[in-house]
Amino acid sequence: MTERIVLAYSGGLDTSVAIGWIGEAAGAEVIAVAVDVGQGGESLETIRQRALGCGAVEAYVADASDEFANEYCVPTLKANALYQGHYPLVSAISRPVIVKHLVKAAREFGATTVAHGCTGKGNDQVRFEVGIQTLGPDLKCIAPVRDLALTRDKAIAFAEEKGLPIETTKKNPYSIDQNVWGRAVETGYLEDIWNAPTKDIYDYTATPEFPPAPDEVTISFEAGVPVAIDGVKVTPLQAIKELNRRAGAQGVGRIDVVEDRLVGIKSREIYEAPGAMALITAHKHLEDITIEREQARFKAIVGQRWAELVYDGQWFSPLKRSLDAFIEDTQKYVSGDIRMTLHGGQAIVNGRRSDTSLYDFSLATYDTGDTFDQSQAKGFIELWGMSAKVASGRDIRVAGK
Repeated sequence: MTERIVLAYSGGLDTSVAIGWIGEAAGAEVIAVAVDVGQGGESLETIRQRALGCGAVEAYVADASDEFANEYCVPTLKANALYQGHYPLVSAISRPVIVKHLVKAAREFGATTVAHGCTGKGNDQVRFEVGIQTLGPDLKCIAPVRDLALTRDKAIAFAEEKGLPIETTKKNPYSIDQNVWGRAVETGYLEDIWNAPTKDIYDYTATPEFPPAPDEVTISFEAGVPVAIDGVKVTPLQAIKELNRRAGAQGVGRIDVVEDRLVGIKSREIYEAPGAMALITAHKHLEDITIEREQARFKAIVGQRWAELVYDGQWFSPLKRSLDAFIEDTQKYVSGDIRMTLHGGQAIVNGRRSDTSLYDFSLATYDTGDTFDQSQAKGFIELWGMSAKVASGRDIRVAGK
């Protein structure tokens, strides 16, 4: 029986050529797997037909946009996850859901190997292969660009020689990855980190220097999950899409960073994540009034570690699963409404309300009705500073000898 290889298929030049390239190099049949995670563009049926036209024996396509929003974007939101304080894990959280469908297709079609289009320089090769090893430990992994010397010039020549139904002349200097959570752009002109991004780089966001009138939006949450916008019920996917549209129109969510890749190099990345950044901002402000102080402080540490694990391709790891349990427990009372103004590249919170709020007006006010007993503060401060006071006295005593 001829070996079968499942290929993560995007519909672009490289993965289209990889179908035949893998077939010739490995003498195997290729099953193309395309997964919709809200990236937009061509329909799944168009992509499926192209895969078959390029030589795939089967084409598995999956509309995973709701699955991606519910099971991957929402946990990221609950964690307030921003890798190195900036990056909302746009690409990192899409890889596990794609891996899930790659392994599912391998089982369905009797494949022994899974292939992906990553280079040997980036994070995605790790995310794909660690995920595949975890969900399908018996499966082998190959990367045509990395393992089978499939360079872009060879891909163009191969496509032209074989007459493949794929555009080969379009020149795009950037590497772009996108889904409903956001868009990532790198390489080309951006590799000189002194160069400012040009306007043509952006697609999800309008130029914030010339914004339309301010847009006030109220986002409602239940247990950390967005459930309504301006009083209209929404699914998580609908919430992300609506805020991509409204926050994007105001230029919210543009991120320009040099980040630390897992492979040990620093890389300049441009991200657009208007919906993600608006939601994370709103969610964090709601947590500020609904999560107890010490729990909130520790959650910030957990969220940072969670982001690092996911960035590093450890979505299916035991530690990530344990952190998920902690984060989920913190969300029990994160319910209420956040009002924010979207304008000129910023999402600014100016109102919050919750039936589970820990904010007590009678304790916080400085006016009549204040129930805070200020007479207790003096003794509290004395005891709170006692250890530092004793240590300081010791330092003075020892220095005087």
